[in-house]
Amino acid sequence: MRREITRRGGQKPCLRIVRKLFGALADNTGFLVHRRGALERVQLLLEDWADTQRKLADTENRMTTVLDELELTKLATSIHGLSPVGVAAILPETGDPTRFATARALVKHAGLAPREKLSGTFTGRTNLTGQGRPKLRLAAWRAVWGALQTNTVYAARYRHLTTRESNKLIRTQAQTVIAATILRQLHAVITTGTAWDPAIATHGTRGREASTLAA
Repeated sequence: MRREITRRGGQKPCLRIVRKLFGALADNTGFLVHRRGALERVQLLLEDWADTQRKLADTENRMTTVLDELELTKLATSIHGLSPVGVAAILPETGDPTRFATARALVKHAGLAPREKLSGTFTGRTNLTGQGRPKLRLAAWRAVWGALQTNTVYAARYRHLTTRESNKLIRTQAQTVIAATILRQLHAVITTGTAWDPAIATHGTRGREASTLAA
């Protein structure tokens, strides 16, 4: 079992699961005649999973190869926490970022811009427009998870949004804000050809503080 697990990309078997597996194999209750067929089905599922993993790895490799050929890998991944695969998933949905006059236009293209709410003399902002490219929203949303783990600027922004006393956001709302931020700053670094800077990303004094944290 250890050999099979490492062959399939695992590191070591979970003894709790192994004990339960061998306990089930030694159990004489139930329909024993069906056990061989059930195990064969498990084997087929594992083979399908392994094939899918190989295809996924090949696809990701081809995606990042194109990113390298465009000479965008180093520049785009200067945004801490943004992986080459994450960038390679976003850019096919945006097309050439330089075609957007502003970063806000790119965020709108993704459908991550807030929709204005008008009521009499009141003007405010409410939910997202829901328009734009769903796959681009999904790619930006997925990029949030890795970015929040290693990007101190985004992590600080997320904490502020979810803990501030006034207009506190729930987790998904704060994650949406970070997703839009990633798109804006990705647009900035690619269109200007300038690597991401945590001080510029957060502006002024807050930027200097975040820069110290990031260092």
